[in-house]
Amino acid sequence: MINYKKAGVDIDAGNELVRRIKRFAPLIGGFSDGLPLPKGYREPILVGCTDGVGTKLVLAQLLGIHHTIGYDLVGMNVNDLICTGAKPLFFLDYFACGKLNVDEAEKVVKGISNALRDCDCPLLGGETAEMPGFYKPGEYDLAGFAVGVVDRRKKLNPGKNIRAGDILVGIPSSGLHSNGYSLVRKVFPKNEWRKKAKTLLAPTRLYVREVLNCLKKLNKGNKMEVRGLVHVTGGGFTDNIPRIFPKNLRARIYIGTWKIPPVFWEIQKRAKMPWDEMFRTLNMGVGMIAVLSPRSAGKALHLLKGSRIIGEVEKGPRGVRFVSHGR
Repeated sequence: MINYKKAGVDIDAGNELVRRIKRFAPLIGGFSDGLPLPKGYREPILVGCTDGVGTKLVLAQLLGIHHTIGYDLVGMNVNDLICTGAKPLFFLDYFACGKLNVDEAEKVVKGISNALRDCDCPLLGGETAEMPGFYKPGEYDLAGFAVGVVDRRKKLNPGKNIRAGDILVGIPSSGLHSNGYSLVRKVFPKNEWRKKAKTLLAPTRLYVREVLNCLKKLNKGNKMEVRGLVHVTGGGFTDNIPRIFPKNLRARIYIGTWKIPPVFWEIQKRAKMPWDEMFRTLNMGVGMIAVLSPRSAGKALHLLKGSRIIGEVEKGPRGVRFVSHGR
């Protein structure tokens, strides 16, 4: 007799994982669930996004470090979400593997839950897919889905509000975050991964609390002192900043106004990549950029931990211009 377990899918293991997860994420377990919209929104707009972790998972799996990768999954989603000004309402995860290792999966999902706690956002549900023959033994993949809410009047819309003379404030990243790992795996051989694990697997910084606090304090009433937000992910500075700019404006970035972490210098040296390509591939130590009115930039520096003024908005074709500091 051939049953589902002999075919490679262990239903009991899946049920055991759900039982464990419910200890720290009590809302999961049904076929679906819901939450009421919070009060205080005149015209609530729902915002949604989805993302994964990418090939950073290869390092995590090879090194057997599973408890931080959930922060990357959450960060890649909620850091996108808040660029609209939205507060995260709930999160869903998708965990797919060839053969379910309950202990590993529990560590991953617990990391997701811990990260969401730092964002004041519940894990509403998820899916565990055991697919033998599709993934190799020991492999798993992750996807996340975030839903948030923002008042229509407060929503940050690409191409609107930003003006020439506005200030660009950069908020530091915790490292590479979750981008550029196909390059990282080429640059650093496998025999160096464990030695550099603390740097290469540093979890993505979560910007939710501080950015939403900044928006609350600066965008009062009809004022839009924070004009826009950029999550610096794949595409780096060059491709991400123009996504929120109108056609007739561009960003002038002052190189040297912030400290680029050593890992980026090492990647550049080993890969022999031109700096313009580095800024198009990696976050270079800046994970989020806020576009602010000149009169509020100073206040934002006090609200956003470690932030610095890294540039300004100028007239010109939409894009990014890099100049040396002070020029």
